[in-house]
Amino acid sequence: MRAARSLAFLAFLVSGWTLAQAADPVFSPEPIQSASGWIVTVKGNLRAGPSYPGSDDFSFIGYPSLSFRRAGTVERFSAPDDGLSFSFLDESVFRVGVVGRFVGGRYYEDNRELVGLDKIDWAVEPGVFVEYWPLEFLRARAEIRRGFGGHEGFVADFGLDAVHRFGAVTLSLGPRLSLGDSEFTRTYFGVTPEEAALNGQVTAYRPSGGITSVGATGAVSYDWSPQWSTTAFVTYKHLVSDAADSPIVERFGSEHQVGLGLTVSYSFGYTP
Repeated sequence: MRAARSLAFLAFLVSGWTLAQAADPVFSPEPIQSASGWIVTVKGNLRAGPSYPGSDDFSFIGYPSLSFRRAGTVERFSAPDDGLSFSFLDESVFRVGVVGRFVGGRYYEDNRELVGLDKIDWAVEPGVFVEYWPLEFLRARAEIRRGFGGHEGFVADFGLDAVHRFGAVTLSLGPRLSLGDSEFTRTYFGVTPEEAALNGQVTAYRPSGGITSVGATGAVSYDWSPQWSTTAFVTYKHLVSDAADSPIVERFGSEHQVGLGLTVSYSFGYTP
């Protein structure tokens, strides 16, 4: 019930913000000039966020990424918290494809309060996504993924983004809803009796699957030229239900999960 009320409130804020703005195109208005071949976009990403799900400590990560699109096409809007996506069905207002994410691990060497709890290795989450634009300034997106490595559960993320372009500036804002099955929640938020005995500060806990967080993501992008752009963003997740009630969160972490990031992009034409 708390999750539903929070999500409804966020959706109300977004709907009010969209009605207050004039609709603008949501795609880049000036494609890279290339007669044939592909447009390659290279990105440098810097992100800061919780060290592990439920943590109140920040960690930083920097990494490159790469994307392609056919020459002569404009770049679609992508929220900074989207998974890495590739479309096999790409219409003007509807997309379906495959998606993947990387999830960092949890290691007590860097978090001494977690001593006695099992370490969690990093995981990859391949899956599928569906994206739909009911209005030219409003995007709905859903991802369903399955973990391999650190966790073996199923997770899903749902979001809405109100997207407006003002010249070279693009603003986006929207609510988020995340779910995880019991395999996922027990990996990151559960505590076995053996772990509780070894740690001595938390009690045994066996969470169930369901809604794990509600939140929002906001971003601002600036196109310096058809080739160069930068994006700054902030994400917020509020852990709910069994995830929020975890003794790991209550004793060592926080229900409030904030992330920050900056991306620099460079696009160029390539003809094989």
